[in-house]
Amino acid sequence: MPKSKVAVIRTSPATVLSDYHRLMNLAGYQDVVAKDADTALKVNISWHFFYPSSSTTPWQLEGVIRAMTQDGYSKDLIHACHNRTVVIDAHLGERENKQIDVVQAHGLRNVHLYEGEEWIPIGDAVGDLRKKFLCLNEVYPKGFSIPKRFIGENIIHLPTVKTHIFTTTTGAMKNAFGGLLNEHRHWTHPVIHETLVDLLMIQKKIHRGVFAVMDGTFAGDGPGPRCMVPHVKNVLLASSDQVAIDAVAAKLMGFDPLRDLKFVRLAHDLGLGTGDVRDIELVGDVDAANEQWNFDGPFKEMTFASRNQHRIYWGPLKKPIEWSLKTWLAPWAYVASVTYHDMFWYPRYAKEKMAPVLESPWGRLFANWGKVQPDAAGQGYPEVGEASHELVRSGVKHFLEGMRLVGMAVAESPEIMVRKRARAQAASGGGAAAV
Repeated sequence: MPKSKVAVIRTSPATVLSDYHRLMNLAGYQDVVAKDADTALKVNISWHFFYPSSSTTPWQLEGVIRAMTQDGYSKDLIHACHNRTVVIDAHLGERENKQIDVVQAHGLRNVHLYEGEEWIPIGDAVGDLRKKFLCLNEVYPKGFSIPKRFIGENIIHLPTVKTHIFTTTTGAMKNAFGGLLNEHRHWTHPVIHETLVDLLMIQKKIHRGVFAVMDGTFAGDGPGPRCMVPHVKNVLLASSDQVAIDAVAAKLMGFDPLRDLKFVRLAHDLGLGTGDVRDIELVGDVDAANEQWNFDGPFKEMTFASRNQHRIYWGPLKKPIEWSLKTWLAPWAYVASVTYHDMFWYPRYAKEKMAPVLESPWGRLFANWGKVQPDAAGQGYPEVGEASHELVRSGVKHFLEGMRLVGMAVAESPEIMVRKRARAQAASGGGAAAV
């Protein structure tokens, strides 16, 4: 049996587009991503505000689309794909992170899974595979739904290299979380590692091909996926093995994948991928894959919010508080998260944390995205323009946006949406709506 392969290469703005093309072919994506099937480019938006290392970069999306079209994939069979969470506004996020600019420039479809898409019961989608789930049957005894459009589609995940307060690191496996679980995803947080393994089983069952392209031009250390310290690292990774790419990224950050990442260890032991980096074939700039960044990780300097999330899901607050997150009271947690992250932490700390990397070539490329153009050969961006610190939101405008987001967290919460659907269906004579 051939080894799992992970491609790792160094990059720069001047060569980033051709680097993505080389990267994907080194990792053998054309052997996995069928040209006659629809392909979802699963965009990652971990914060609706631009924050380096938090979300899919525009050059990541641009590079993947250009690589695919150069290799004969039809634009008609490629679309961007977004999920929704109660604390992240995906529409604001795709604008602030300039992802929508790329999608529109290429004339691609832009699919928001929670807006007009059909979701089907998991049993209808995967059948007896449910019997192998580690935790989802217990978390959702009444079942859950997944997007119908995913059945038979290719999916290319577009994560970034960063740490995470629940899973230590996050990447390809975690990127499926928002798109595959419909509502009440927070119910899985106490068993988040087992959840990611179950979701990988589902992906292998329903998708025509699964591939991941990870951007490490910026990499985030600390209590991610939001309140991190961003670093410029100039690396790109790709693989058809979701476990292997997460393992290699974790090793770069300074972690032992099998020891420190339970989700990698579980998936490895179940044969869903390779989590032991000694058994992974590294291709490309192999010396880059052997770097050691020695990140502190997400637990050394936790934020007020992350400390209390841990207390609620795994600590002394679990018994008195966690039950409320499975009732109509749950929106209190969404309001608390948005208020803390968007209205307190971001205006107080973001400018200081972001400033050093905004001066970098990648920070300048982001600031001037759409103004600077690739070179004639399409290799990359030889000119990146000047740095801009206007990327950091502040003042009254930011406060008003924060208030809107707090309102969104309540109005679009699963608990409120279920009641709205039930009332609408009852008014139309259809009885109670299904959850």
